[in-house]
Amino acid sequence: MRILLVEDDPLLGDGIRIALQQAGYSVDLFTNGVEARHALDAESFDVMVLDLGLPQKDGLSLLREMRAAGFLLPVLILTARDTVADRVAGLDLGADDYMVKPFDLDELHARIRALLRRYSGRASPTIKYGDIELDPAARLVTLAGEYISLTAKEFSMLYLFLENVGHILSREQIEEKIYGWNDLVESNSTEVHIHHLRKKLGKELIVTVRGAGYMIPKLA
Repeated sequence: MRILLVEDDPLLGDGIRIALQQAGYSVDLFTNGVEARHALDAESFDVMVLDLGLPQKDGLSLLREMRAAGFLLPVLILTARDTVADRVAGLDLGADDYMVKPFDLDELHARIRALLRRYSGRASPTIKYGDIELDPAARLVTLAGEYISLTAKEFSMLYLFLENVGHILSREQIEEKIYGWNDLVESNSTEVHIHHLRKKLGKELIVTVRGAGYMIPKLA
């Protein structure tokens, strides 16, 4: 899952970015609203974590613009503004959740997971597919009740596929979701990760759709 983080405080921004990356997310950090708006036009994200007090274009203006332009990704606002009027303004402009600084990183992780779950239409905190169960909070995958060790990228890729069962994902779409702009992506990295997932979870799990991409098919 890929997160657009917009925070102008360099220390706080780096701290959040590192924490989210350690939790397995791909994170792109921007320090002003103008750059973040360009990023929205250029790339696809799953969640935006948005500070309000931004230079060049403030957070509420960015939020207003992106909703007017039709961007539907969930938005979690981070701000030091702790008034009811500020919270109401953000929510009315299209924010999905609101956290006041300072905040606990564990709560931030939980709120992001809740947003992802809500937008996918999934009520359960875990994802089940046959004998496979993926727990985003614990970063655990089991097969028939047995723990399966996955790398961070393998976990992110499996998470992406399980959130899109029955849909073909191109190599470009996969890489866009699990890698940030500053990540080094080797030419065969997607194929290598898929090979490892098939080896660990079953060779029939991920189907190659020739000329189109890959998918986990719907269960009969």
